[in-house]
Amino acid sequence: MNEERKKAMQLLKTARGQIDGIIKMIEEGRYCIDVSNQIVAASSLLKKSNNLILKQHLNHCVKDAFLNNNGEEKVDEIIKVLEKITK
Repeated sequence: MNEERKKAMQLLKTARGQIDGIIKMIEEGRYCIDVSNQIVAASSLLKKSNNLILKQHLNHCVKDAFLNNNGEEKVDEIIKVLEKITK
């Protein structure tokens, strides 16, 4: 597992812990703004993790595809992901 994937995995595990905490906060009837702030924090971790995965994909999968004259397909994949992110 490369460095980007290791970092992404750690961020996802942290986000999972935060989400479990958020669920508990809601069950306990905690203050809405506190819950919302935790949701924003978890969302940030998910975005950072996704960025690391995309970086890894560009540095390895896309690079290899271009070296093998098959890069256009990988570019299309990236565009589809970016379209989802920017909606």
